[in-house]
Amino acid sequence: MAAGEERAASEVLRALARHLNCLNEDSKTTRKRALEAIKRETIDKGLSSGVLQEVFTCLLKSLLKCLSDPMERCRETAIHMLGDFIRCVPQPEDSLPYLMPALTQRLGGKEILEPAEELRLSMVEVLTLTVEVCGRHLAPYLDDMMKILQRTIVDPFPDVKRESCKCTVHFAKSVPEHFHMQAESLVKPLMQTISHQHSRVRVSTIEATGAVIQYGTGKNVDDVLSHLAQRLFDDSPQVRKAVTVVVGDWLLHLRDRYSYFHKLIPLLLSSLSDDIPEISQRAADLWRQTGALWEQENEDDLKDKMDFLLTPPDLYPAGVARPGLGCRELVVRNLSNLLPALARDVVDWVAGTRVKTAQLLYALLLHAEDHCTQHLQLLLSTLYRACNDPESDVVTNCLRSAKLLGTFVSPEVFLKLLLVHLETPSSSPHTPLMVLAAVLGGCSGDLLKPHLQKIADTLVQPDVCQEYQQ
Repeated sequence: MAAGEERAASEVLRALARHLNCLNEDSKTTRKRALEAIKRETIDKGLSSGVLQEVFTCLLKSLLKCLSDPMERCRETAIHMLGDFIRCVPQPEDSLPYLMPALTQRLGGKEILEPAEELRLSMVEVLTLTVEVCGRHLAPYLDDMMKILQRTIVDPFPDVKRESCKCTVHFAKSVPEHFHMQAESLVKPLMQTISHQHSRVRVSTIEATGAVIQYGTGKNVDDVLSHLAQRLFDDSPQVRKAVTVVVGDWLLHLRDRYSYFHKLIPLLLSSLSDDIPEISQRAADLWRQTGALWEQENEDDLKDKMDFLLTPPDLYPAGVARPGLGCRELVVRNLSNLLPALARDVVDWVAGTRVKTAQLLYALLLHAEDHCTQHLQLLLSTLYRACNDPESDVVTNCLRSAKLLGTFVSPEVFLKLLLVHLETPSSSPHTPLMVLAAVLGGCSGDLLKPHLQKIADTLVQPDVCQEYQQ
């Protein structure tokens, strides 16, 4: 520090001595006036950063003591001054040994010590600012940060929850090599907050969850997935978009993402059919990137398929862009894990879940192409059950899927199973016929020709045609 700055700092501190003494007075008004005078003589004066640093070092303990002043106005002024100093001084990290214990005492205990909501918000804002300007210097204060965030994420005031989530994201990115050691402790408070009535709180919570899992050990994915899946049904498009972005980000960057592909893929593919074009477009972009990255990482495995799989199958749905090879391979390799859960969800008691599942089935089959063949038995039984649904959207999407089976599977294979179903007595005899009609609609006339007689013979059997006349 230059001699001139040292002299200037000494002069400022001499002028402040009387006001600092007044902070210990019993009179609320005296303390309030003293704080306002200190602010005028320091922050408002436009002092050089070197002088401010020196002054801040001498004032810090007195300002922190004011955080527990009985008068709300004094606490408010002290909090704002702390924020102003941290923003302006060249070495804000020098304040951490005093600042962090004080904030932890005010915000991180079992009881809320600060009764005023707006002041709790201001304190968390100062904490976020501290993380932004001090970054990795906060690593030794991991325990304190976690104590505070565990409490403030579930604070009764919605704005404190949001600011705490923002702070969590910044902190995770600032000290990734330490954050993972205690990231797990934030999962429970975040999941308590993820269904909050304010959509902006839900969005912030989802973003914070993304960072906590991303920079954590990766072991808590299962603890948050069902909560995120639930938010795909959220009325707020911003919430659904946040889930889409977080899941897409995990598919691209999560350290152990290969273990979780079968759990994350359905969430991202569900967003492809979102009503809001911005969300479906974002999901499509993230899914394309995921497929391209996987292709790049598994280039040797895919060498033989690269050229062979370039041309789409005949009768590929018109106007539908064929997914890239990496995306198709990812679905094919995870299909046996995805289909049993899908068969269960397509008859869920919640109509919204059944509609989403039927849309997801179509997306999966579009990617799986002729690999559907080895899962045909399960796919057909799923379609029969789903085509009985009272929701027309479920039936429409399932019939679109059935049409894809006709496009991708050889008629020899699908007719063996479909015609047997037609001849088997059933409680809802019209569904096998609906499914058969849709499958035939997706198949090429030339391939069907040799089988037409057999189809006709089955349909004219009295047990079949009279059953359907009912």
